[in-house]
Amino acid sequence: MSYDLELTRVGKVYDNGTPAVIDFNLAVQKGEFIAFLGPSGCGKTTTLRMIAGFEGISSGDMMIKGVRMNDVSPQNRPTSMIFQNYALFPHMTVRRNVGYGLEVKGMAKGERDAKVDRILATLGLEDIAERKPDKLSGGQRQRIALARGLVVEPHILLLDEPLGALDANLRKAIQNELKLLQKTLGITFIFVTHAQSEALALSDRIVVMNQGRVEQISPPHELYTRPNTPFVAQFIGRNTIFQGTVKGREEGSVMVETPFGVLAGNSNGTLVDGAAASVVIPAESIDVFKPNDPECARRDERFQGNAVGAIVTSFDVVGHVSQLGAKLPDGRSVALEAHTDKYPPGKFSVGADVILSWRRSEATVIPAH
Repeated sequence: MSYDLELTRVGKVYDNGTPAVIDFNLAVQKGEFIAFLGPSGCGKTTTLRMIAGFEGISSGDMMIKGVRMNDVSPQNRPTSMIFQNYALFPHMTVRRNVGYGLEVKGMAKGERDAKVDRILATLGLEDIAERKPDKLSGGQRQRIALARGLVVEPHILLLDEPLGALDANLRKAIQNELKLLQKTLGITFIFVTHAQSEALALSDRIVVMNQGRVEQISPPHELYTRPNTPFVAQFIGRNTIFQGTVKGREEGSVMVETPFGVLAGNSNGTLVDGAAASVVIPAESIDVFKPNDPECARRDERFQGNAVGAIVTSFDVVGHVSQLGAKLPDGRSVALEAHTDKYPPGKFSVGADVILSWRRSEATVIPAH
């Protein structure tokens, strides 16, 4: 199979010997939307810059459409990059900004103008084509940067936190536009972001990085519900994690002996009896019961023994959402949310004893190290 982008054991070591990216492997099909996600300094922007050609590769191979790109200069790669600050020329009109890359490539004016007109129309920028960037809103400048990146018809569009400078409402609106545009054009997007919600909403697959290494590559739902490593379990979403040792298997579930009793979930990784393991439960999968509630008596049938006691520390209603805070016996806090139909106002009082339960199928057991 020919991939739009293929990275094989790609690494980057700075001149002072500091490794920035270690053994990065990724194969991207045409038209995929890939997000790089991770904490600051994890290597995601460095990887993006290596794909663009702005950073040299210390080891491994990078292929675009089957052609090795390790030593190809940025201007000769079939990529285009959009930066967080957009890097627009303030003295140029929107039209000239968008057409600048084509002008540098030496394209004839007639062909260049036709391409610019088409992309301006696609992004709804025709009415502001003769304005300067300093007279435009953040959303308009973001669209200009997109137009300038897309007009050169790259195989791969690289986006380095392109929505970071926008306010929350505009950011959400542009997210929707960006996803629709990418699917309409069928161009491969590689997107760097710090925002989990952005990566989960936009991408086909997410690459989670930590300290220069890839921790997991998965579609958003799988990443959220089935973390592969302790780092991903702690970094993605709001998971509750219980540590213990593998005790065995029962009806397809892995049983883990913990200080809270035996807990169970689906296996994800190599797990042998007696080995250290973590039981990871997404916040959305946890149900809360009062110990004396008749519903609690029927809990075992649904949750098959997964139960941990807790004390309610807060209960607030925001619109149609109930927000419940609880403290586990080891002092850790758990934050849960549900619709008010499930947890109506007044159902739980601060200081009350409760039981937290979850289905085995919605918990993931992973090696602890």
